[in-house]
Amino acid sequence: MPAKSSAAEGLKELFIDELKDIIYAERALVKALPKMANNAFDAKLKSAIEEHVAVTERQVERLTQIFEILGESNRGKKCDAMEGLIKEGESILEDTEPGPVRDAGIISASQKIEHYEIASYGTLIAFAKILGEEEIAALLLETLEEEKDADNILTDAAYNSINLEAAEEDQAQ
Repeated sequence: MPAKSSAAEGLKELFIDELKDIIYAERALVKALPKMANNAFDAKLKSAIEEHVAVTERQVERLTQIFEILGESNRGKKCDAMEGLIKEGESILEDTEPGPVRDAGIISASQKIEHYEIASYGTLIAFAKILGEEEIAALLLETLEEEKDADNILTDAAYNSINLEAAEEDQAQ
């Protein structure tokens, strides 16, 4: 498959391209997460998602700072992966009744998003280190740790109550 004429020729170009992808993804999440929070049944899940909106906003600010360090525009590039993950989350909201089952679906969709972000930031950190961009690597590591924390919070919510309640709801029917 031939590369596009705008294809990255070097690692630094690929790095910047990937940064444009993730800033687009984070901005899309800032818009999508409130809808998930509004549709969550469990108060702790709703609160966790709302808190992650603020964290995501700080991540966008951190990415903007990275673009400034690099002397590059922070204009994002459409992230097809995040678009698909958000769309999948919206489908879960449409296809489930409010309650524990929907909450289990929200957690599922949210964890897929977190895992995508964890993979993306891990790769970006590796690129930054190879390129000698230690300050940028440190900023990206801060975000990676936040994404891992969010994933752990979602896992705890799933295992400590929501999935059990969803299973009990199935048994009651």
